[in-house]
Amino acid sequence: MNIGLGSDMAFHVVGGLGIFLLGMKYMQQGLQVVAGDRIRRLINAVTANRFLAVGIGLFITTLVQSSSVTSVMVIGLVNSELMTLTGAIGVIIGANIGTTITGWILALKIGQYGLPLLGLAAFGWLFIKGEKLRYSALAVLGIGMVFFGLELMKDGFEPVRELPEFASLFQLFEATDYLGVLKSALVGCVVTLIIQSSSATLGIAIALANTGVIDFQTAGALVLGTNVGTTITAYLASLGADVNAKRTAYFHIAFNVAGVVVITALFLPVYLPFIDAVFMGGVDPNTQVEGVFPYMTAGIALVHTVFNIVTGLLFIPFITPIATALRRLVKAAPAAERGRLTHLDFELVSSPLIAIEQSGFEIARTDRHVRTMLDDLRTIVTEEQTDRVLIDKTFERENIIDDVQSEVTRFLTDLLAVDLSHDVAEEAKAQLRLADEFESVSDYVSNVLKLYLRLADAGVALSPDQREELLDLHDVIAAYYDTVQKGFALDTFELYLSGIRRDSRAITSKIRALRDRHWNRLSHETVDPLISTSYMDIANAYRRMKDHLLNIGEAIVGGKDVGRQTIELAEELAG
Repeated sequence: MNIGLGSDMAFHVVGGLGIFLLGMKYMQQGLQVVAGDRIRRLINAVTANRFLAVGIGLFITTLVQSSSVTSVMVIGLVNSELMTLTGAIGVIIGANIGTTITGWILALKIGQYGLPLLGLAAFGWLFIKGEKLRYSALAVLGIGMVFFGLELMKDGFEPVRELPEFASLFQLFEATDYLGVLKSALVGCVVTLIIQSSSATLGIAIALANTGVIDFQTAGALVLGTNVGTTITAYLASLGADVNAKRTAYFHIAFNVAGVVVITALFLPVYLPFIDAVFMGGVDPNTQVEGVFPYMTAGIALVHTVFNIVTGLLFIPFITPIATALRRLVKAAPAAERGRLTHLDFELVSSPLIAIEQSGFEIARTDRHVRTMLDDLRTIVTEEQTDRVLIDKTFERENIIDDVQSEVTRFLTDLLAVDLSHDVAEEAKAQLRLADEFESVSDYVSNVLKLYLRLADAGVALSPDQREELLDLHDVIAAYYDTVQKGFALDTFELYLSGIRRDSRAITSKIRALRDRHWNRLSHETVDPLISTSYMDIANAYRRMKDHLLNIGEAIVGGKDVGRQTIELAEELAG
């Protein structure tokens, strides 16, 4: 074999494949940013309705142009308990159908325009200021790279037909019989496992077929194997995840393997004749016209699309029984010490849309735990008998919240280190603030409980008036907490911000009135020093809770420090 020719082929094929893969990455990144809000709404709309879940999976995969990205998203959402197993199965089926769009994009006869498309889009990515337009340019840049990479691979494979060594190699897995079909499918599976992209394997198959190196039947069988190879991504994402995430990954594998096993058995006698009779109209994709194969890419895309649609339609009616069977067959592991307290998957920072949903879910759980601590605190201090179990549980919650805050902070710090859209970056920063503020509120709830316990241990008690004043203050803070929480569900924030700031000033005034009343009480009666200091420390702890709750409200809006100095100055003047 001519060494120079071999190296030239290798350079074209390897370089083309690299550009193709990078183009897929850029296209996915750009489309995720441009369609990010829509994708997140779709994800949150997934329910147990199997048809809706399939449709959402199809649409999301069409937007992000990668079933692997969608399957990793689904694994992360199931692991975080943001999606049910039934919904996840539906989305996986829809993703398998949606990924076939890549083949039809490649079927467009614009391969020769890949390089100018790439160049023009690069100028847009470098010089356009608006984020949506800039990432739209990145998506177009990715598409240009996909076509340019495909052209390079085709040029690289062109000489293969003239080399007997390569011809004999490809003859080893020609799909001329059932064994050949299995071999071709196995090659597609292995190549996809290696390069972690079924779209890239599809591109390689199209490039080989369009240069006449392999025929249509072999390319079609090879593409079938990509459906099995692509499941490795979801399986790897499920490692270390909870049982429902593992069930989802196992379904993904079983779904694709079962489909490939059935279709490969029917491939030559039934499947290809069906494709030919129903869609190709008797036109043979192996037909060569003026040195090109005009029907080859469309034929390969049809093989891929019809396979995924047929298998999807066969499985959709049985989604619920499948989910039930998976729950019975794949049991949860025995309870053991978790390495982490959260459901955060640190591998998902490469999928920002899902990562931000996961961290938001953990912050919402922290919110509920802190609110429970506040309610439990009131129960403890109002009961006649000391509830040691509830006391221990409250302190345990506080310790857990500390650890969760640490995990969320590390997760969001990792997320902010990757290339994010402005909106996701701002949301990540707001979540960092929320995690810190909720943890601070839990600290002060714990501090108040410790102050009450210190009084009890010393054998002294607050007077009925003091006790009533502090319980009233507790109720005011609890009500303020509920008011702040409402911000999570709001779309407009002007009235919300002015309201929580006004309430904050009112609470500050109330605490100052309590302080003045307490000093006045000390001038008229003798009060145990421990009671005196504890009373003021409890009141000040509630004030600090209020400050952190106000910060939470501002972080919800995204304003964080907006107007903070003005508020503090107003409070000082009011005092």
